[in-house]
Amino acid sequence: MRQPKIIDYTLLTILSLIWASAFFNIKIATYSFGPVTIAFLRVFFGAIPVLLLCYYKKIKIEAFSKDWHWFAMIGFINLVAPFFLIAYGVKSVQSNLAAILMSTTPLSSTILGHFYTKNEKFNVVKTFGILIGFSGIIFLFSDNLLINQNNFTSALLILLGSTCYVIGGVLTLKISKKKNENVTGSILIWATIILIPLVSFIEQPWQVVPRTDSLISVIYLGIVPTGIAWLLRFKILKDNGLIFQSQVSYLIPIFGTILGYIFLKELITIKVLISLTAVCIGIYFVRRADGKKLS
Repeated sequence: MRQPKIIDYTLLTILSLIWASAFFNIKIATYSFGPVTIAFLRVFFGAIPVLLLCYYKKIKIEAFSKDWHWFAMIGFINLVAPFFLIAYGVKSVQSNLAAILMSTTPLSSTILGHFYTKNEKFNVVKTFGILIGFSGIIFLFSDNLLINQNNFTSALLILLGSTCYVIGGVLTLKISKKKNENVTGSILIWATIILIPLVSFIEQPWQVVPRTDSLISVIYLGIVPTGIAWLLRFKILKDNGLIFQSQVSYLIPIFGTILGYIFLKELITIKVLISLTAVCIGIYFVRRADGKKLS
């Protein structure tokens, strides 16, 4: 790992923008496609750049090796379930709310890590960060202008989607000695296999005549935030380490809120800003505790 340079901060900002851009594009995709179709197209198009890179670097894909059940399980929990839940939820709530709700992943992972890993136990700083962050989310649910009885369940499903990412991350520790590109390619393959029968029986997307903007958004979601962004993440992790890369957690909800306003004219209330601030502060204290521990 090296000391971060301007190019590293630039790549980190680009990665944050890419992942933040997923939320308003999911919203646009829901104009024409159902949540299962969006999930399927994301993993299908997302697999293309990852598998091409593996082919170029001669990295063996182990999707059907003796560890196939781990790849299948992680593919379902880390891709199929959250992609479906987020798409289903975003159809009824603003994309900026989804960006803020999904940003709780570092907080949820800290809670889960306390119970399922040996080296990720709570301390005073982490506990304070978790309490501040989730207080912001609870406060966000009190915003009756944006979350009401009609879309309350949708917002909860997005939170559930973020929890799936956390559980998938814990399961990935079981195969952590394998190359990142191999793991990502393998779980994308299994996610695609799982979703083919589901999308065929539930939504039959071939019968849909999609809007142009929805089609562009769903292709973008697959290739850029799902495929290219993961490859960019690998580069940042390799060059600068986990602590540096984890700073995207602060930027994604901020960029997601800004992009939702620019492209969809979404409402930004005072409660949204307060919640966003609380979540970022919570993530800061959790990351600070992790940073001190690694140092």
